[in-house]
Amino acid sequence: MSNKELEKRLRQLKIEDFIWIIYIGIIFFSLYSNTLERKYFIYNDVKSKNTYRNITIGIFTILVIVYFYFLKDSFNDVKSLNANDTYKKRYLTKLSFFGSLLIFISGIIFLYIAYSDENIDVEVAFN
Repeated sequence: MSNKELEKRLRQLKIEDFIWIIYIGIIFFSLYSNTLERKYFIYNDVKSKNTYRNITIGIFTILVIVYFYFLKDSFNDVKSLNANDTYKKRYLTKLSFFGSLLIFISGIIFLYIAYSDENIDVEVAFN
């Protein structure tokens, strides 16, 4: 690995560390939104429902941004492939890009559902 490649990889890891911190925040917001959702279903508390929806939309907006980062990073990996790379590396890099694309698409779909479902009729899970 060249110095340039090493620096690039270390920058990526620093960004990924930050993303893990974002995920920890999302976990706490998800737990809180579940509490609000429960409060809405048990007590028909409309304020809890609206806050739950706003938090859910916020969570999925953040996730779509994170997923876009990984999609872009994966696309750059595909673009940087060259003829000297092994078949396995080319295959797995393209497969990784495809997986990132599917996750990004699922994030957009879940965000759309969270935004459109005003009555909380659909359980939106991102497990």
